[in-house]
Amino acid sequence: MNTFAETFEIGGTPVGGGAPCYVIAEAGANHDRDLDVARELIDVATEAGANAVKFQTYTGQDLYSSRTPAFDYLDDDRTPQQLLDDIALPREWQPLLAEHARERGIDFFSSPFDRAAVDQLKALGVPAMKIASFEIVDLGLIEHAAGAGVPIILSTGMATYGEIEEALAAVARAGNPHVALLRCASVYPSPPEIMNLRAMPTLRQAFGVPAGLSDHTTGIATATGAAALQMDVLEKHFTLSRDRPGPDHPFAIEPDELKALVANVREVETALGNGRMEGPSALEASEMHGNARRSVIAAVEIPKGTEITEAMLTVKRPGFGIKPRDLQLVVGRVARVDIPFDEIVTWEMV
Repeated sequence: MNTFAETFEIGGTPVGGGAPCYVIAEAGANHDRDLDVARELIDVATEAGANAVKFQTYTGQDLYSSRTPAFDYLDDDRTPQQLLDDIALPREWQPLLAEHARERGIDFFSSPFDRAAVDQLKALGVPAMKIASFEIVDLGLIEHAAGAGVPIILSTGMATYGEIEEALAAVARAGNPHVALLRCASVYPSPPEIMNLRAMPTLRQAFGVPAGLSDHTTGIATATGAAALQMDVLEKHFTLSRDRPGPDHPFAIEPDELKALVANVREVETALGNGRMEGPSALEASEMHGNARRSVIAAVEIPKGTEITEAMLTVKRPGFGIKPRDLQLVVGRVARVDIPFDEIVTWEMV
């Protein structure tokens, strides 16, 4: 029996079960260790209509061995340990940023990368915690985060089904029933051909939890399209400007794009409907159903008393008259009244 809930709330906002997608604006390291920039990122996320703004809490020393080689894609001579120490969010900022987010009315949380980070975020009263894809194999960290008693969002980049099951078991051991899984491709940026968006409903069906997307593609097309698969959660990196130096800026979206993304997701959600074919909507029925559909029209002038032939009839718009499917039922009848050329033919006329 599944120990996880199909729906839950983050900061009072429903997640899963057909609720609107919970949109996380991922600030990550794009604060550039400037507190004013970090606050501005929160403002941008709020104005874009995101549900949450998220940062990352780590130290290079605790996250990487000093012997880890540099990543080629970053084109940076620093070791990963050095690089992350240089861009890490100062932890003393977190209460200040959490307070600023509260003032702006947006959820604030972070991705913890060590147990001390979990404890600090728990003390701040964050409404959720996000575990990054690379950490899905750190079952001790996952269990510790789940023990904080807030919903856990797990990215699944590069993960196998077995690794996802192990991570979920770690959440379950902490007695936490609230977890969401995010489809993710762990390449920065990610090309669309490796995104596999159809894995989102697969995750939802396989594990019985809300599922969504952590998107590292450039632009907003992929994330917008994912809304058509009814994603429950979306996480997207954003920045004040892609021209700023730093590892996460180049693939992040800018403020106007974030605003457009949120609007696009909401529009797609509205457009999905209930899936039932129920005839014209009220808007369609008000004018288009009658004016733009077709009906039987007089192709010539038909005097009263004339036996009507097929050649005397045609089919045109509007749709106020006899339905086109009944044209043959009119043939052979007698006109009760004079029917002018191009007149809409009704049953009262024949």
